[in-house]
Amino acid sequence: MTANRPLAGKVAFITGAARGQGRAEAVRLAADGADIIAVDLCEQIASVPYPLASAEDLAATVKLVEDTGARIVARQADVRDEKALSSALQAGVDALGRLDIVVANAGIAPMQSGPDGWRDVIEVNLTGVHHTVEAAVPTMVDQGEGGSIVLISSAAGLIGVGGGDRGSIGYTAAKHGVVGLMRAYANYLAPHSIRVNSIHPTGVDTPMINNDFTRAWLKHVAETSDAPTDFGNALPVQVVQVEDVANAVAWLVCDQARYVTGVTLPVDAGIVNKV
Repeated sequence: MTANRPLAGKVAFITGAARGQGRAEAVRLAADGADIIAVDLCEQIASVPYPLASAEDLAATVKLVEDTGARIVARQADVRDEKALSSALQAGVDALGRLDIVVANAGIAPMQSGPDGWRDVIEVNLTGVHHTVEAAVPTMVDQGEGGSIVLISSAAGLIGVGGGDRGSIGYTAAKHGVVGLMRAYANYLAPHSIRVNSIHPTGVDTPMINNDFTRAWLKHVAETSDAPTDFGNALPVQVVQVEDVANAVAWLVCDQARYVTGVTLPVDAGIVNKV
């Protein structure tokens, strides 16, 4: 390990890695010296009104990671399918030799959806996170060298935001549930020196937010909500950038945070404190 490559010799498993936050996390950890196991669905989910990532997006992530000099194993897999996810992870471990870091990043925001949106967002954003950790833990425990797990939640995992649509309510419920997973796993895995934390971004400039459907939903909520609280950020920015989230991940998984576990870390331009 060197100051410029603090993750040299490490391997990181990242879900939702084809674009947006997942891609930024993969590229940042690769630049810090880690090899990458990248997973994404690369298919559409019917309840999600905006286009999800494609196989071409995942290939672009592969190229960006390789440009840093890191190795990468990329697979298409659905975090809702624990067996398929475990197989994708094992392919990466077989090729790269170990597993040190997990970033459970995959998520959807079917905000305008009804019952299907509730089901899908709970299965992806909560059950998918559970599957990701469960797939990774046996290898990390068997290695006996500790590790770091980061669960990507949301500011909506700490405050009660959203409209009345079932997909929106499900999003907030799932992101709150991620906090429970994080806290339980942090205690359960502490004897193995595996740290578990969650990150809670405000709106991030990704295809999940920056699309016509989500923008229209946000406008509708702002115009029709009876809530007395302004849910805008405290700092004078509308959204943060993917690199801001990736920087937080990079710190949590490196030795500078070696005694940080069980923490909900906002990267939120002050929205949680403001509310």
